[in-house]
Amino acid sequence: MHGGASTGWLLMALCAVSGAYCLLRTRTGTPRERRTARSEALMGFGMAAMAVPAAVLSPPGWAWAVYAVLFGTAALRALRPALRGGHHLHHLVGSLAMVYMAVAMAPAVTGSDGGGHAGHGAAGAGGIPALTGVLLVYYAFYVLGSAGRLLPAAAVAPAGGTGAVGRGPGGFGGGTDGRPELTTACRLTMGIGMFAMLLTL
Repeated sequence: MHGGASTGWLLMALCAVSGAYCLLRTRTGTPRERRTARSEALMGFGMAAMAVPAAVLSPPGWAWAVYAVLFGTAALRALRPALRGGHHLHHLVGSLAMVYMAVAMAPAVTGSDGGGHAGHGAAGAGGIPALTGVLLVYYAFYVLGSAGRLLPAAAVAPAGGTGAVGRGPGGFGGGTDGRPELTTACRLTMGIGMFAMLLTL
């Protein structure tokens, strides 16, 4: 994230594509799967908006409050399903992480020139180091877990004759939309993006 505008554009593109794919998934599946896809689409597009290089588009100060309210509402909606565990718990963590980043980045953007950093998080970006560290550890394990579920799907599924290999409990490996490997890749991409954005705090 500190490597220049090109990093921000790449992250923005990856998150936007992931969000668009999740939006397509809202057209099929069970009501629960469509609800999950909508949550992931919101996360993808929100991350894409946050990743736009500040040197190109510096958001007004109120934009960070909008992010915080939007993802705070998403966190409240995810709270009850998260009690059942599984991927809903990850949605709750993700929404709260977005609120945290919006609050932490807001003073840095409004109080700096905003130049040279890919995710609007300037060098003075605030944040609680311990909380940032916990989230970084969480997303590191999430990315490794998602990648581990994605690789066996490609290697074992042809031999076993089923596309269900690689889907873990709680929906980690994808839904029943016929393309679980794409769903897993989408979630993996957003996990990497979240990890990269947290590094700016």
